[in-house]
Amino acid sequence: MKYFLCLGSNIGNRGKNLEAALLQIKQRGIKVLSCSSLYETEPVGMPGERWFFNQVIELETDMTPFDLLRWIKQTEKKMGRDMTEKHKSRIIDMDILFAEGRVIHTEELCVPHPELAARNFILVPLAEIAPELIHPVHNKKIRSLLLESKDSHRMKIVGGAK
Repeated sequence: MKYFLCLGSNIGNRGKNLEAALLQIKQRGIKVLSCSSLYETEPVGMPGERWFFNQVIELETDMTPFDLLRWIKQTEKKMGRDMTEKHKSRIIDMDILFAEGRVIHTEELCVPHPELAARNFILVPLAEIAPELIHPVHNKKIRSLLLESKDSHRMKIVGGAK
């Protein structure tokens, strides 16, 4: 099954944290199909906090969306993420954006990610690697969602795809 994930970090060496997350993904046997460039992005809902490094990746694995979510949460914890507050600085954040066109809405998991269409820190790198991908709820291509975005949070590219 193919997935798109957004990786983020705003504690410590943000670039190295994303590299470490990618290494964990590969060591788990998950195939990384593509990676966006690295972006430095203004935090949303966290005024005064350090800016994030964000990246979107495309994966292929035989894990179900719920299995992947559980593995992500375990990996975030193993890498040192404090899970006590939602809007808190973090060493690593991994969010499932899409799960091969599926729409899932449970207490545990919402796919597509519910804030995806309103967040340029997701849309910009996603449009870089999958501009023609269709959002199964909005029924629009990612590039169209980006063009329609009203998000004014600042961001800049800081590195090429890995």
